[in-house]
Amino acid sequence: MAARKKAAKKKAPKKAAKKATKKAPKKAAKRGAKKGAKKGKVAELIISKSRTKNAVVSCNVSGDFYGALDAYVREAIEAAEARASANGRKTLRPQDL
Repeated sequence: MAARKKAAKKKAPKKAAKKATKKAPKKAAKRGAKKGAKKGKVAELIISKSRTKNAVVSCNVSGDFYGALDAYVREAIEAAEARASANGRKTLRPQDL
């Protein structure tokens, strides 16, 4: 009986190894799908959600606020780029804001 128990114990790790190898491609496929979803996005946020939330002292922050703040920052950067280009510079400076 002892020999049978040892044989059963030896088979168990092999099955676990097989299961692990079968799951690995599925996980990789899921990761690839997630990465593809990120690439499909129009644009990532410039701002950091956690830092924005930490900067707010006495109010809550809605989910829509981050998108609106990001759009505002993008517009400010665009305007600063236009001003710097109009002044013949390739570097953005604080006065461009």
